[in-house]
Amino acid sequence: MIEQITKGIKIIVDTNFEGKRYQNLRLYYAFSYSITIENQSSDTVQLISRHWNIFDSLSDLETVDGEGVVGEKPIIAPKQSYTYNSHCLLSSAIGAMNGHYNMINFSSSKQFKVLIPTFHLMIPATLN
Repeated sequence: MIEQITKGIKIIVDTNFEGKRYQNLRLYYAFSYSITIENQSSDTVQLISRHWNIFDSLSDLETVDGEGVVGEKPIIAPKQSYTYNSHCLLSSAIGAMNGHYNMINFSSSKQFKVLIPTFHLMIPATLN
């Protein structure tokens, strides 16, 4: 489990190797991840967009930008949290992800970035 706090917003990431998958006649390594966004600030915030850097040891860096997460733009009140699950397919058994969320503080109407810490995606056998 990886954790990081930016401007009172705590990001907690947990990952899991889901197995090998074939897609379009290519072998991929499937990873799932669960992210909890915990609002430790005294203001209500909303996640409006995301930016991901996806590192794959056998491919070029991939960046992904988009609105919200898993089709939602969650509003998170103080002392509340929001959890979602997603996945990533890599062409190698070793990779990593990091990025940031763009959020808005409802009290000040200011946008700010919340860092998503780097988390590793590795099949369990690579750790031995």
